[in-house]
Amino acid sequence: MELAGTVAVVTGAGSGIGAATVRALAAQGATVAAADVDLDAAKETVARLGAEAGMGEAFYVDVTEPNAVADLRDAVGARLGVPTVVANVAGWDRVQPFLDNDRSLWEKVVAINFMGTVAVTRAFLDGMIARGEGGKVVNVASDAGRVGSMGETVYAGAKGGVIGFTKSLAREMARYQINVNCVCPGPTDTPLFHMQSEKIREALVRAIPFRRIGRPEEVADAIAFFASPRCSYITGQVLSVSGGLTMNG
Repeated sequence: MELAGTVAVVTGAGSGIGAATVRALAAQGATVAAADVDLDAAKETVARLGAEAGMGEAFYVDVTEPNAVADLRDAVGARLGVPTVVANVAGWDRVQPFLDNDRSLWEKVVAINFMGTVAVTRAFLDGMIARGEGGKVVNVASDAGRVGSMGETVYAGAKGGVIGFTKSLAREMARYQINVNCVCPGPTDTPLFHMQSEKIREALVRAIPFRRIGRPEEVADAIAFFASPRCSYITGQVLSVSGGLTMNG
């Protein structure tokens, strides 16, 4: 129970990797603020926590709306306390050739995947710094942001921005003992993966050395590691969880 007595905020908590992250952090004893634009889905995630896990509470947030992000910060602080862990998992995309994109798609992809991460992180940093006990920020980008991905060009750009944001923020936050790291999932069994055509899904599976896509729980385990005391001397790092599809050393 490495996170017993701590508070963790998880965005995108209503499904997929976000929901798995809520479970992983609660299993380590954290009280988890499960935040999502779909409040009912966040409540369902919390309802599924086992009796042996830490507690959870559902919160509404639209990471693209500054007032909603500020409301989340205030509500978590009032009801649970200042978080030790902030996990930015919320994300969205539409798989489509770049030449078929319109500006509204670009803006939505960047607003959710990049600026949402920036906004949520910024909202909680003041409290974490003022408490003076350090903390962990874990951002979820994508291997698309490391190596590119056909049909996800603007998404890849936004996730590449998350990687750069993570590394730069890690340098600034080190003086406060706040670790900032990034997890880059490869193809994972989430609603986003299943938006792609069957042909593309099959091709991705063939390309992965393990010959299968990842499970949300496997990505959540990496997030939980970066959220734990075990990574006290690790910051500014990018961890690919892709079954070997992408390798970098």
